[in-house]
Amino acid sequence: MDVSDLITPKAVVVDLCVGSKKQALQELAARASSLTAVDERLIFDTLLDRERLGSTGVGQGIALPHGRFEQVKEIFGLFARLSKPVDFESVDEKPVDLIFVLLVPETAGANHLKALARISRLLRTKTLCTKLRGARDPDAVYALLCETTDAPAGQDSRRHQSKVS
Repeated sequence: MDVSDLITPKAVVVDLCVGSKKQALQELAARASSLTAVDERLIFDTLLDRERLGSTGVGQGIALPHGRFEQVKEIFGLFARLSKPVDFESVDEKPVDLIFVLLVPETAGANHLKALARISRLLRTKTLCTKLRGARDPDAVYALLCETTDAPAGQDSRRHQSKVS
């Protein structure tokens, strides 16, 4: 599963200005709603309910909020880089500035976990996260997110950037 299967250039937000985890989820729900036509309040409530089960702050300044939605027909991703990190109650207690939201169909089954695993593996790469934090605009962030694939070990994992418009 490639990141480009999960996200589009329009679903990348750079320097989102929020003051809290809740405000971040509200802003991201609004943006996801505008791109998916899923009700903004439903997205926000679903993401917040998931956070109540346990923080999706996975450490190193990264959060992966996600939820299942009846109205979503294919996995939808939204990436945001915050202008300033916010407390996300992360496992390492570090504030979060990189957020990758996943909206997943109710029927996604194992694909939900595959998408989460793919994004988690990608964002564990410290050099990539450093580049994401320094990228100047959404197109540059999108290109960075999509430039690698799950190539077998020893093969070049650079991706052609022809998908970036």
